[in-house]
Amino acid sequence: MLINEGIKLGYFILEKSHLNGEVKISGAKNAALPILAASLLVDDGLEIKNVPDLLDVRTMIEILKTIGKSVKFENNIVKISGDVKNKVVPYDLVRKMRASFNVLGPLVLKLGEGQVSLPGGCAIGVRPVDFHIMGLKKLGFEIDIEHGEVFAKKENCEKEVIINLPFPSVGATEHLMTTASLLNGVKVTIENAAMEPEVVDLQNFLNKMGAIITGAGTRKIFIKGVKKLRGGSYTVVPDRIEAGTYALSIAATFGEGLVKNIVPEHLEVLWEVLKETGTDVKIFDKSVYVNGKNKKKAININVQPYPGFPTDLQPQIMVYLSVAHGTSMIIENVFKNRFHHVDELVRMGAKIKVIDGTAIIEGVEKLSGAKVEGTDLRATAALIIAGFMADGVTEVHNDFHVLRGYENIIPKFEGIGGKIKHLR
Repeated sequence: MLINEGIKLGYFILEKSHLNGEVKISGAKNAALPILAASLLVDDGLEIKNVPDLLDVRTMIEILKTIGKSVKFENNIVKISGDVKNKVVPYDLVRKMRASFNVLGPLVLKLGEGQVSLPGGCAIGVRPVDFHIMGLKKLGFEIDIEHGEVFAKKENCEKEVIINLPFPSVGATEHLMTTASLLNGVKVTIENAAMEPEVVDLQNFLNKMGAIITGAGTRKIFIKGVKKLRGGSYTVVPDRIEAGTYALSIAATFGEGLVKNIVPEHLEVLWEVLKETGTDVKIFDKSVYVNGKNKKKAININVQPYPGFPTDLQPQIMVYLSVAHGTSMIIENVFKNRFHHVDELVRMGAKIKVIDGTAIIEGVEKLSGAKVEGTDLRATAALIIAGFMADGVTEVHNDFHVLRGYENIIPKFEGIGGKIKHLR
């Protein structure tokens, strides 16, 4: 299911469901997007496999086409060829998602200068691009910002550059690692780098295309710039956030099932939380079995950058804990304001209050169906889970949020017994 241009607001209708069965996870959106942005640096033909068919992916493809690349997308395979020709990425595309800003560095390296609007994305708190810009300046970029537009030119830089990120930003780490990979003869060290699996996947992609990068998955990444990146084929890693969402959906509805086509070690912290709260978890090579038929127990969670509990699963785990026995606390340390879903869950009967970046969740016996609104990608996914948990009928409005990040969400939920309709 895909919505392209001219988004028309729709909503989901959900009824109480015990989710059981098997669900296959798609490629990772948060890995595919920076890889697609990095494709600007590759002169030869590229084939990127296991790319999820999502609004955000389609937006990135439109950006690539706008600046001159030839792109074909069929059956989860993106084929890219051609040269970069246009130095301007229009606001109309960049406003739709934050990851679009990561084309700035590659664009400037190919054309000597570039213009990209300041990005949009989910309403989950302030996420400035200051770290991106600080790092690009260290890499020899001259940058000016006027009227919401970022203008950049490539100047010379030192032969050895150290970039110390004030916070382990995933986007900045990926942007700077990609850009540095084609600074021929320059040695770059990114300190306090993000450690997320998607960063590792980007390193693997770039190295396969001829880059020289080590250290991804640790707090210090080393890049030795090369003159050229070659074409080739690469397969995107499975989506750990989608995997976590479906695992939590099954557990929250007191069901049992198998989440397939995943890398289990990418979600070790989630499996431990589920076990501690009473859900049975069995880990296999490329799948995880979840049995949520036992009563849930309260727990305290600290949301942290990887390998801590992921902020992109915070709304979903909150729904899961809303019916747990006792009082839970979730401390959000990544996006302090990522609690817009709380008011909607309260409308459904949850007892949650937020104090200074901490959600206090007093478990209730059950949730009740209501009309609610999704405010961002993961919050909307959480409300869908709540709809499956709740007595009566639930309407989740602002469907486009969740369509940005979950491929085939309707058939996947229907395949494990979810009573869900999508109306537009």
